[in-house]
Amino acid sequence: MYGLAANALNAEAVVQIFAVKNRPHFDPLIVHLSSFEEAKKYASSIPAWADRLAVAFMPGPLTVVPPKAAVIPELGTSGLDTVALRVPSHPLAHELLSQLSFPLAAPSANPFGYVSPVTAQHVMDQLGGKIPYSLDGDAATIGLESTIVGEVNGVPTILRLGGIALEAIREVIGDVEVQISASNPLAPGQLESHYSPNKQLFFDADQEIVRFEVSQIRTIRFSTYLEGIPQDAQRILSPMRDLAEAARNLFSTMRELDGEEGIVIFAERFPEEGLGRAINDRLQRAAV
Repeated sequence: MYGLAANALNAEAVVQIFAVKNRPHFDPLIVHLSSFEEAKKYASSIPAWADRLAVAFMPGPLTVVPPKAAVIPELGTSGLDTVALRVPSHPLAHELLSQLSFPLAAPSANPFGYVSPVTAQHVMDQLGGKIPYSLDGDAATIGLESTIVGEVNGVPTILRLGGIALEAIREVIGDVEVQISASNPLAPGQLESHYSPNKQLFFDADQEIVRFEVSQIRTIRFSTYLEGIPQDAQRILSPMRDLAEAARNLFSTMRELDGEEGIVIFAERFPEEGLGRAINDRLQRAAV
């Protein structure tokens, strides 16, 4: 994802993130750093499971949530005593972070609750009048936000499904709980309604299609077309049934369809494995 970044140690700068995005202050931010060794400065302690995950997946689409150090402003953690830490793998993001003397708080660079941006143009289309510039790192290569792992009652717990599959997390640290929704979020992306286009989106609800004219219907599909709907009204995310490819194409497809007038979107359920779980999570929240 493209992120809206500000100095994570400067409360006034962090306030501007919330203002530009119109983001509620109870939704915590992720702190981005150039290395996990650097990240350790901003946690009061690092659980063993977090160390093991960092070795396996950082830099990459993984966020860990240990107890926070006092230097992190409470505004960025929404008053929680934990902090979300991530080391991105994108070369441009890594180069930027390596040149800074402070970490960056950076949620997705879009109005709160809307479809996440996967190109610099997406960012400027929506926030161009509110931010001075965007660093263009080409299209996002993963297409989903990071997987977030924290602790709940002392047990390692996935707080957001994302670019690292549940199966891969379990291979490194063993059994892990999954708690991906909360009215008072422990991590970003836990609210029931999120990632939503302006058009009505139905998820795993093809039976509802009969309510609409065929000309109104657009579909988001994994690898096959839905019978009875013109193929040019359907978007196939991966003809070869590659969940990683489907994830890369998800948000750009949602944005493309959102630009059409007078339509409704029907998205099928993807396989509940690998990145398919995260795709289904985003579609479910977009449909609420």
